[in-house]
Amino acid sequence: MKVTRKDVNALNAMITIDIDKADYDEDVQKVMQNYRKTANIPGFRKGLVPMGLIKKQYGKAIVADEVNKLLQKSLNDYLTEEKLAILGNPLPQAQDDLDWEAETLSFAFELGLSPEFDINLKFKKAITHYIIQADDKMIDDQLENIQKQYGKLVSQNEIGSDSEVTGTFSNEDADIDNKSTIELKNLKGKKNSKLFLGAKVGDVVTLKTKGLFEDDHDLVKHLKVEHDAAHGLNIDVQFTIEEINLREPADLDQELFDKLFGKDVVKTVTDLRDKLKEDAEKQFASQSDQKLLNDVTESLLENTKFDLPAEFLKKWIQTAGENPLTEEEAAAEYEKSEKGLRYQLIEGKLVSEHNLQVTFEELKEYSKGMIKTQMAQFGQLNPEESELENIAARILSNQDEVKRLSDQMMSQKLIDLFKSEAKLKEKKTTYDQFVKEAYKK
Repeated sequence: MKVTRKDVNALNAMITIDIDKADYDEDVQKVMQNYRKTANIPGFRKGLVPMGLIKKQYGKAIVADEVNKLLQKSLNDYLTEEKLAILGNPLPQAQDDLDWEAETLSFAFELGLSPEFDINLKFKKAITHYIIQADDKMIDDQLENIQKQYGKLVSQNEIGSDSEVTGTFSNEDADIDNKSTIELKNLKGKKNSKLFLGAKVGDVVTLKTKGLFEDDHDLVKHLKVEHDAAHGLNIDVQFTIEEINLREPADLDQELFDKLFGKDVVKTVTDLRDKLKEDAEKQFASQSDQKLLNDVTESLLENTKFDLPAEFLKKWIQTAGENPLTEEEAAAEYEKSEKGLRYQLIEGKLVSEHNLQVTFEELKEYSKGMIKTQMAQFGQLNPEESELENIAARILSNQDEVKRLSDQMMSQKLIDLFKSEAKLKEKKTTYDQFVKEAYKK
């Protein structure tokens, strides 16, 4: 058996595998002997079928099967030994006139080779790395929301400007009949608020859906209409008042602090503000990191130039799926996937050059950290280590979860790499300004 390689150019190669009859004949004879023992052919006792008849009926198929096994093993071994970085899978060249009786069988495969390229993270134009800070207004709003959330409701006789009003929105023609709670301050415009002021339980207020809330999406929540129907909805609805309450804010005392964060973790309002700021900025950091990852990815794609074996890949796409594609369909599919393939190659090179790996121990600790965070949300602040170990083991027994968590960890390792190696400029900003600037909203 002989394997030869001919480079067509830097991105395409041809592999030829010559297989001599002696390479597979012994295995073919063994298979034929087994066929002879088990073949059930009319006119012959089992195990006594003439070998000539076995060869006539099954010989070509047996030879083809054994040659194919040998061919695939030889090809895979060669690619592994030569450490060839290929794209897609080798494509066999069609051979309609193959002579299976020949002493030597030759098979040719087209290869698409992975391109050689360099990566430079020191971009000409620095990437903005946003440091999002929680300002005093945001902390004030969070304190107000906490006090409302943990406060108590006091029934009122009539609606005032600070009231929470529970009632039913209805419109028979539009099939709307939904109970909801609204706050007057969340209504759009003074006109809508005035319709409620002074009203009592049992009163019915007629409202126009257009311009009722600052955001049309609130109609989905309060009226239970479909998302698409909420945009531009312009009908009259009746709101039947069923409850009027005033929410008295909770005191910012130790009892509330302990409810929020566990016993004695927070002891003063200053501690509370600091904790809220810390927690908010941790969440902001993940959003900033994702923005950084997206921006560096785009910059890498823009600045890392290399060619791909496009024609080979289009041919491979034609046959790679469950159903064959036409040339036009394959070309369109290639256009859609080219950018992703380019970044996959860039990321693979970054991972290799910087030895970025996710170990099992890292994965386990990462899982335990996520579990602790989730348990803390339900008030379990100090879980036993054995409990964390057991839950992590269950999670890591699921291969889909392992892949998902591994991908998350690798993304974080890439972000850390970009922070240390890429050309960045830090910009401190508030969250609102970040959203406005980073996403042009």
